[in-house]
Amino acid sequence: MELKSLLTISSLCLATTAALAQHDSPKSIAGKYIVEKNMDKTVPPGNDFYQYANGNWIKDNPIPAKETRWGTFNILRDENNKKVQSILVDAGKPGQKPGSAKQRVGDLYASAMDSMSIEKRGYAPIRADLERIGQIKTPAGIINEVNYERVNGLQAGLFSVGVGTDSKHPDTYIVNAGAGGTSLPDRDNYLKNDPRSLKIQAAYKKYIADIFMLTGTSEVEAKKDAETIFAIEKQMAMSQKSRVQMRDPNGNYNKVNIDDFSKNFTHFNFREILAASKITGQDSMLVSQPKMVKCVDSLLSAVPVSDWQVYLKWHLLRGASGSLSSPFVKASFAYNSALSGQQVQTPRKERMASLVDGSLPDLLGQLYVEKYFPQAAKTYMVNLVNNLKIALGERIQGLDWMSAETKARALKKLANFSVKIAYPDKWQTYDGLTINKNDYYGNLRRIAMYRYNESIGHLGKPVDKTRMGMTPPTVNASYSPNRNEITFPAGILQPPFFDFDADDAMNYGGIGAVIGHEMTHGFDDQGRQYDFDGALRDWWTKDDAAKFTARANKVVEQYNAFTILDSIHVNGALTQGENIADLGGLNVAYAAFKKTKEGQSNTKIDGFTPDQRFFMSWAQVWRGSQRPEAAQTAIQTDPHSPAQARGNLPLTNIDAWYNAFDIKPTNKLYKKPEDRIRIW
Repeated sequence: MELKSLLTISSLCLATTAALAQHDSPKSIAGKYIVEKNMDKTVPPGNDFYQYANGNWIKDNPIPAKETRWGTFNILRDENNKKVQSILVDAGKPGQKPGSAKQRVGDLYASAMDSMSIEKRGYAPIRADLERIGQIKTPAGIINEVNYERVNGLQAGLFSVGVGTDSKHPDTYIVNAGAGGTSLPDRDNYLKNDPRSLKIQAAYKKYIADIFMLTGTSEVEAKKDAETIFAIEKQMAMSQKSRVQMRDPNGNYNKVNIDDFSKNFTHFNFREILAASKITGQDSMLVSQPKMVKCVDSLLSAVPVSDWQVYLKWHLLRGASGSLSSPFVKASFAYNSALSGQQVQTPRKERMASLVDGSLPDLLGQLYVEKYFPQAAKTYMVNLVNNLKIALGERIQGLDWMSAETKARALKKLANFSVKIAYPDKWQTYDGLTINKNDYYGNLRRIAMYRYNESIGHLGKPVDKTRMGMTPPTVNASYSPNRNEITFPAGILQPPFFDFDADDAMNYGGIGAVIGHEMTHGFDDQGRQYDFDGALRDWWTKDDAAKFTARANKVVEQYNAFTILDSIHVNGALTQGENIADLGGLNVAYAAFKKTKEGQSNTKIDGFTPDQRFFMSWAQVWRGSQRPEAAQTAIQTDPHSPAQARGNLPLTNIDAWYNAFDIKPTNKLYKKPEDRIRIW
């Protein structure tokens, strides 16, 4: 199961209770964290708290042309990207030790920034691959091509093969197989004829045609190819699960015998496919969407080989276009702009810094941590997370809807949380990976091949639990249900989300709630299905599970009613995990905050009481704007609710917020006490 993150950030949190109690007088921090000019006081807090806390800031900080959204998270990401760029420029200086972290990240960045060489090569780096695809004669040749691409660092379409953790046996690696090959943001974009989907379909077909014309295909033929590709992918989409269906971990867990499973298909012999994928000695594998695999197998008979050649060429081009010469990059951006509303391409130096971070995370991460991460913060974080664990444990013990039997198991799961802070305990060395500063596309293929070989090399070995799911400079945090693990990269462990100089209310209401959010993911609608050891195993009594589901359904209903752009409703079923985590995280952080000296006082700072500052801090975490196109795509695909919903709706279920801002029944956000949702 994928990591569950807090959207764009998550976490370094409070500070130990003892440390936070040692702050200077309120005068030393007045005006630093809550700035009245950023607020919109024309809006009553009980009508739209998010707007009340952030309205003028949003008005005064328009979205930059290179961004699809703009807010606190994006600002910090930009700052981190600048830090990464400075590291890479320094690493690119002559005289670096061959094979060192500096040499390899410096040379990868230099190759990525060598735009003159990239322009001269055009699409030459993949011309031989396109020609090979053009020689395919049979359905077997199609499968052979996909197998070849998989092990040779190319983006293979059609179906996938990889290695991951067995959800029901979290100490074991297993083969994962499934169908792939669709390209639009969501399956419904193929199947629906609403204006948004039709616009996306038109942009996608133009993108395909534009890319093919760049390789010498005539306009007429390129447009025909676009229709061919769309028709194939639409057939695949018709058999694909919805995003809500894919949230069911048990529904996705289909463990099959490789030989028996292969008997269901005309073309797919998974024993042969795995052997061609360098995987041997396995008897079983997991298939998340068997129906879609069956569909693709039938399409191999129904669709002419010539059409499959077009399809495979497209997926090769699509995967490579962002790394080829500028006409390919511009065509890709034009399509992505139609989806997101982004006005100008992100500067190359920013894109390539992010690429190096994602490609060689442990090499760049070492340099980032060495230069920018204060080691004292890691020690603080250990204590901070423990404080939140205590608060969550107390809340679990005090639940009035859960039996003692299930509480004991929940507390065991909480006690077994693994915590990764800032960077991995063991750095990956990438032994055998060659980086050539004069071969950008070749570097990317070698990196992809290295990753694939490393992944399949895990089979038969104990699960490596030292790895982090995110790179050290990342501005995010996550929970992994299969590892029962929360992660807070170094990139987020800094202001404005946490500040040693801030008062308790700001730290607990901001980063404290973020830590609580990640912890609550272990008990959301998906996370609760995994046990203390990360196994997909039911540990609930039937009655307690029913009570949880009833409460979770109320969360779904509450968010279903929220709209953006006047008429587009949030998908409460798709977003319920993140919504439950927001509600739980805020409650846990508030409970911990009330144990601090400030939390027990009524001393005002900047004219606000401690409780008011706590909730203001939460709202400020989510301040920002998003382009309409990006917002519409997110509603379909993002398991996180829009920022406005996250800044408002959890608060409406917390009694303390009503008391802090004197919210009345006449206010728009008001909910009767008996209607306020309480889960964790």
